[in-house]
Amino acid sequence: MAATQSKENQKDLLQLIIDLLKQKRFNDIKIQLEEMHPAEIAHLLESLPHEQRDRIWHHVPVESEGEVLLHLNDNIRASYIQKMDPVDLVAATEKLDEDDLADLLPDMPRDVIQEILLSLEQTDRDRLKAVLYYPEDTAGGLMDLDTVTVRADITLDVVLRYLRQRTSLPPSTDNLFVIDREGHYLGLLPLTTILTGDPNAHVHELMTYDEDSILADTPEREVANRFQQRDLITAPVISEDGMLLGRITIDDVVDVIRDEADRSLMGMAGLHEEEDMFAPVVTSARRRAVWLGVNLLTALLASWVIALFENTIQQFVALAILMPIVASMGGIAGSQTLTLVVRGIALGQVSASNARRLFTKELQVGIWNGVIWALVMAVIAGFWFKNIDISLLIGSAIIINLIIAAMTGAIVPLLLQRFGIDPALAGSVVLTTITDVVGFLAFLGLATIFLL
Repeated sequence: MAATQSKENQKDLLQLIIDLLKQKRFNDIKIQLEEMHPAEIAHLLESLPHEQRDRIWHHVPVESEGEVLLHLNDNIRASYIQKMDPVDLVAATEKLDEDDLADLLPDMPRDVIQEILLSLEQTDRDRLKAVLYYPEDTAGGLMDLDTVTVRADITLDVVLRYLRQRTSLPPSTDNLFVIDREGHYLGLLPLTTILTGDPNAHVHELMTYDEDSILADTPEREVANRFQQRDLITAPVISEDGMLLGRITIDDVVDVIRDEADRSLMGMAGLHEEEDMFAPVVTSARRRAVWLGVNLLTALLASWVIALFENTIQQFVALAILMPIVASMGGIAGSQTLTLVVRGIALGQVSASNARRLFTKELQVGIWNGVIWALVMAVIAGFWFKNIDISLLIGSAIIINLIIAAMTGAIVPLLLQRFGIDPALAGSVVLTTITDVVGFLAFLGLATIFLL
């Protein structure tokens, strides 16, 4: 209910901004933008065509520009960075944390990067370099450097006095990180323990040792899985030698999960997750042309198989009528298995150790569904065309195609992953090609053998 209400509010806000633009009430637009969170402004900009988007951008509060850029998708962000004056770009990044700044720098012009680095204090510059050292799709690339650390040999009373002196804590802080004199990570000290524990007790007596630490080179997908499995709010990021580098917070993980979902959804259509809905027509057409070309090649292959049995189809019109059913049933069955396996790979539930068991299980499912729906379709075809041979043919073809579809759906994602290809992107194309070709080949091939 809350999610539905939120969507309605977003629609109302979008319509309000469009109406204000039409009426040229720019002062009202500025007031609306000042009341909005930077992420909401970014969402609004992504929902508008280019000309309206550019007119809104001129009224975005200067102090929010950096965070708005951070929340925009890559393509739109890059376009605004190219348009902005270097001085404005440097000013927009002044209030950003080092981990957020690290996300923006790759899109910045080289001279602007130099200006930004020169504007930072040496300590902040070193922290920024530490984040940039790791790929953005790893724990090191995700981490926030703003951590609160304590040593194990002090009392809770000392910790409390230290926290009062700080006056504030980083967002999403649920634990303090315990380190030794050299900065090696030892464990966690929960805030609840600090508040409820004996003030005279030492940290090492109450801390949780080496809990939930994540190596800096851990892929972001594994990081998200760990947060999900252990219900974490924050987790420490450490180097290979155990040095505390930073922390990952739940809001970072939510972004990873959202990006992964977008990547899978858009990838199945051959699109990039950062696709701009209102990108220029030529740009969108060019990007989609590659995928359409691949699809055309697979369709031509299926048509070539059909053409091999042209004489058979001419003599039995029923074959042309029933032929799409065989391919469609195989495609749906294969997609079910493919989706299950791709999801399992994404969650780390499928590996070489259990792949054979999964393959056997999906093969059995394919056999069962093949037999059941072969019988159903055989009965339908028998009543439809009053021909027992046609009934047997389509039933046999459905069994064959559903079995092949199950095998393909289980094997293809694992093979693609082994060759470094995203299964979510290429799996459906390979699957559709195989189920179409096998379906037509089985149905028309059996018809050629037994009807001619």
